[in-house]
Amino acid sequence: MRLADSHAHLSDGRFDADRDAVLQRAREAGVALILDVGYDVTSSEQAVALAQAGEGVWAAAGVHPHDASALDATALGRLRELARQPRVLAIGETGLDFYRDLSPREAQRQAFEAHLGVAAEVGKPVLVHSRETYDEVLAILQHWKGQVGAVLHCYDGDRDMLGRALDLGLYISLAGTVTYERDERLREIACLVPLDRLLIETDCPYLAPAPYRGRRNEPAYVAHVAQGVARARGMTLEELAEATFQNAEAFLGLA
Repeated sequence: MRLADSHAHLSDGRFDADRDAVLQRAREAGVALILDVGYDVTSSEQAVALAQAGEGVWAAAGVHPHDASALDATALGRLRELARQPRVLAIGETGLDFYRDLSPREAQRQAFEAHLGVAAEVGKPVLVHSRETYDEVLAILQHWKGQVGAVLHCYDGDRDMLGRALDLGLYISLAGTVTYERDERLREIACLVPLDRLLIETDCPYLAPAPYRGRRNEPAYVAHVAQGVARARGMTLEELAEATFQNAEAFLGLA
């Protein structure tokens, strides 16, 4: 059984004490592909370094919308450099977050467009964060349709948003929230996503699935996400794992 964690933050400081052990547990759990996602320039550089050193680990370079106001010309130039590294398979995490509003909204919009521009330049897909912003995120992505591929990571939207996202050719990624007892809505969404457009992720160290909720998340736990989605769809774990692994390879250009 092969599993892919399509969105992890292994460069987070909460892994500093045992990162090697975390990677070993992931391998033992069957996780053969981990995308380590940057959320600022420093973490993107760290993700590249980890990808160069770790078997089965690849990198994404980007600046999270929370830090969009820090994406000045120097930072954007460095992002462009990182985006061209061979172990960097995607651009992001980028997007819009109007829930926390940690960067001004206009700065978030400009940073999102800048990431999409970089992605188009290098021919790599985009990892999209959207919180209370699906309408605007999808409107922006509409302008880039056919120029860049994208995934809505940690999807938590409704059926209408899902339909619009699929019409744009986007992938949909589900995280540990799909395993939470009260989140039946997400399990319904899991059944509606076409199998060839579905990804799974941990978003570690955040959003640990049941039975680890409230603890630090890690890539090995993507198996629990896979199990939750498989049960919802009436598939075996092995079938769901292989399908989403192949989807991750296709989305990231590894197929």
